[in-house]
Parts: sequence; C-alpha cells; structure tokens
Amino acid sequence: MENDTIDLHTGWPNPSLLPTSALSDAFATVMADPSIRTPALMYGPDEGYGPLREHIAQWLTSFYRPSDPVTGRRICITGGASQNIACILSVFSDPGYTRNVWLVAPTYHLVCRMFDDAGFAGRLRAIPQSERGLDLEYLRRELLAAEERGGKRDGEPVTPLRPWAKVYKHLIYATPAFSNPSTMTMSQSDREGLVRLAREFDALIITDDVYDFLQWPSESEKTLDKHATALLPRVVDVDRYLDGGPKDEWGNVVSNGSFSKLIGPGIRTGWAEGSEKVAYGISQAGCQRSGGAPSQFSSTMVDQLVSSGFLQNHIDEVLRPAYASRYYRLMSAIRTQLYPLGVTLPFTGPSVAGGYFIWAALPEPLRASDLVSVALQEHSVIVGAGDRFRVEGDLAKSNEFEGYVRLCFAWEQEEKLAEGVRRLACAIRQMIERADEREAR
Repeated sequence: MENDTIDLHTGWPNPSLLPTSALSDAFATVMADPSIRTPALMYGPDEGYGPLREHIAQWLTSFYRPSDPVTGRRICITGGASQNIACILSVFSDPGYTRNVWLVAPTYHLVCRMFDDAGFAGRLRAIPQSERGLDLEYLRRELLAAEERGGKRDGEPVTPLRPWAKVYKHLIYATPAFSNPSTMTMSQSDREGLVRLAREFDALIITDDVYDFLQWPSESEKTLDKHATALLPRVVDVDRYLDGGPKDEWGNVVSNGSFSKLIGPGIRTGWAEGSEKVAYGISQAGCQRSGGAPSQFSSTMVDQLVSSGFLQNHIDEVLRPAYASRYYRLMSAIRTQLYPLGVTLPFTGPSVAGGYFIWAALPEPLRASDLVSVALQEHSVIVGAGDRFRVEGDLAKSNEFEGYVRLCFAWEQEEKLAEGVRRLACAIRQMIERADEREAR
C-alpha cells in the first residue's frame, strides 16, 4: 500500500456501492415489456417519462415532508444536474439583462464554467459564509449596488420573450445540504433570508440538492436511523410557503436533483423541481424540445428502482451505512493525525453529517497549492486544493481559500482512508518543519 497513490480528491461514488444487479434486473424488465420498451426507445415527452415524474414526486414528498405533496407537474426529468443548469440558464437568464451570478463560496469547482458558457464570465460573485452561516447583509448590499449599476444601462433582453420563459435579473447558486466542498448545511433562517432576497431583487435561486439523502449522525456512537427524513425544508419548499408563498406563478427557486450519487453518475438522469411554470419552462429548452427529455431510456430503468421502493432501501441499507462508516474512519484519522498539527474543521455540523466531503483549514502559513504538490509527489496522496473552489473572477478576500483542502471519503477504498490521512499528516509536518527552518535562518 505504501507505494500506491491514495486518492482523497475524486468526488465519485466507489463502484462497489453501485446497484449493478438491480440495474440489470431493471434493464431486463424494461426490455421484456413492450409497453415500456417501445416508449423507452422512442423520443420521449419534453417534460420526461411520465411514470418517473410521478414516482419522484411521491418519493420526494416522503423524504422532505412538505405541507402539500409534491406533484408530477412540478417535476421535469433532466440529463443530470449539470446538464440541467445549462437548460435553466438558457430559459431563465439573459447575458444582456441578468446582472450577476451569485455563488455561495467556496463553491462546486466545475460550475463556474457553466455560467461562463452562458455569457456571464466576469460577473460571478461570491457570497461569503462562515460557521455562523451566510453573510446575507453583504449579499443585500451588493445586490443593491448591482441594481444601481444595472439600472443605468438596462435594455431589453437579447433572448426573445417567450410564454414559457422568464428572464430573472439575478441568479443565485448554492448547495444547501452537505455542500461540496464546505460540507456546510444552510440553516433554516438563511434559507428563508435567501428566498426573501431573491423575491426582492428578482433572482432565481438554483440549488443543487444532490446530497440530501446521504446523511447520518455526526458521532459514531449514535444509532443510524433506518429511514431518515430531511433535516430542513429545501429552499424550493421554503419558497412554496414562506410569507404566503411566491409573489407570482414562477416563484424564485428551482431544485436541481440527480441520481448520480445514488445510482451512478453514468445513468445521466436527474430532475428539476420548481413551480409548474418553471418545470414546464425547463421542458421547453431547445435541447429538450429536440427529441424530448435527454434521458428517456435510462429514465424507464430508474423508474423501476424508484417505484418498487428499491432505491430508498438501497439508500438506507447500503449507501448511508457505507458512507457513515467511511466518514467515521476518515474523521477518526483526522482527529488523531491532523488535529495535533493545527488542522481544524470549520464547518462540521453538531449532530448530523452527510455528503461526500470534509473541508479542512490548514495551520498558517501553509498554502494548499504547495501542500497538494508535496503530498502527491513525496507522499502519494491526492487532496483538493482550496483555491480550486473559489468563485472565478471575484477578487474579494472572502473568496480566497489557499488555507484549505478538501478531502473526499466516497471514492477511495475504505481501508485506505486512514492511511491517506496519515500520509497527508506527514506532508503537513514536513512543510511545517521546512517553514521553521527558513524562519530560523
């Protein structure tokens, strides 16, 4: 093991946790039944495979427990969370009219290019957060400033006005539960404050709700619930009910869901949930209209897993116990190996953990960009440098993360996690000693 490279960076599910047998059975069922097989192999409806929309709605209702059931009309089937962001941007934003994209920082490191591709390069702005939560006062001040600047040069959107679309003045992006990379879970008050700001400034909040189902007690001594329900209402549910509900039929939030973390990334199937107008609007994006939902065949297989109850059982009996075990092993190694070196975890929750990642603060004056190089080249362990997760183009000090690293416990073999942390500790200790030597000269 000593010479093998240990990967604590890749944010993928370990292949051993994928439900391959169930997918084989689902494939066989779909192909054996002409009533499913024929539509599965044809162009599907724009909004996606009807049975899956309904079954996702029931499944989400069971987990999130909103005041009113989620309906299939609030759901649009997508080609996964990333593809759906592109669809959302094509329908609900316009680079000539939409002021800025506001992203909770640190942010998912691959999302910035999606916004750049949509014409927002140079207009991405970071929303600061700390262990106390989002800095919503800062966001409000900056939104006001953006409005003052934008008001002087407002013009008509470049995109023609269409009955299924609405162009918002601002976009806000966040991962509210077990965020990648910070692991932070947004508080109820921050969710409500964000929705109120979105309504005030005509913003659309895009939430990646992709880790919510993967949760467990923070402390290993506590019993893992057989069937967990959501910690907090999603931001899209807050928008449904807060202060009497949305200001108009569009609302201000779209929830971006995906089966990538639950079934497998290659299945390329997800869903969007919002108001009925938003769900329909996404279904009318050009890439959806040209051939229907992009995951028609895989949707029919996914539906077999959702409708039968297999998926929820897989989450409760396989994924949550496995990821909890991995999390506890990584955390134990961090406490033993990294805490004595001055490493801290700024965003660990008090009672419930989840997702894929740990966000660690390095002792000063260590820089993550230097550490990851030493860790890989001299100790054969890969970790993610914090500055990879900055909001591109925002030069604010609150958007600097050179003092942080991201560790993933989902991809690498579980028995290698502690060894990976031990190697990282060796790299940190080595860098501290080198810094001390330079200072002593």
